[in-house]
Amino acid sequence: MTSVTTGPHELEPAPTSMAERAYAAIQDQLIMLDIPPMSPIDDLALSEALGIGRTPVREALKRLEVDRLVVSYPRRGTFASGVDITDLAYISDIRVHLEPLAARRASENAPEIMRTELTELADAIQDDDVMLKSRHELMQWDLRVHRSIYRAAGNPHLEDTLVRYNNLATRIFCVFLDRITHFDRHVDEHVGLLRAVADGESRKAEEIAGEHVAGFEKAIRAIM
Repeated sequence: MTSVTTGPHELEPAPTSMAERAYAAIQDQLIMLDIPPMSPIDDLALSEALGIGRTPVREALKRLEVDRLVVSYPRRGTFASGVDITDLAYISDIRVHLEPLAARRASENAPEIMRTELTELADAIQDDDVMLKSRHELMQWDLRVHRSIYRAAGNPHLEDTLVRYNNLATRIFCVFLDRITHFDRHVDEHVGLLRAVADGESRKAEEIAGEHVAGFEKAIRAIM
């Protein structure tokens, strides 16, 4: 998966197996809509494009079906799942409760090295020019921020749940990204959230995280 470079420390560990590599790469293409919703998925073509055997690719697709990013039909094959805007309310209902929890836990539990990495990520985002970023780069920033906080929370079950629902929210985000204005405000919220977590300001981090999710849903509904 393409990742944002933030300095000497990497907040996301590199995939360690061929199946993990396939999972990360295909997941990225599905989230970013590089594999369009409802399009057929050819495991042989993916295997050749990624330089990974068909067995790891098929294993990855099974995991991605559990994540609701792909869907398989008997005798028809495997397809990228559709993006249903009616799912926004359901996804937001979960995230508005769990994102603040993750932010609070991260602010309370993150070890010093992770706090330093979160600060470095905030600095990198703040120093960059949002207007010069491509669509793909903007969404990679967004994913990196959220996943970094989930990991810093130190609860693998919470992390897995939030990664799954944030991935689904990001697909919706990608559909409407070209119509969203004031993306700089969204980025500013990321910076404030990262700094609150890194500084151990649990209440502030919790509030920003909740407002961020609610603001995302409101922004999408405003342009539907």
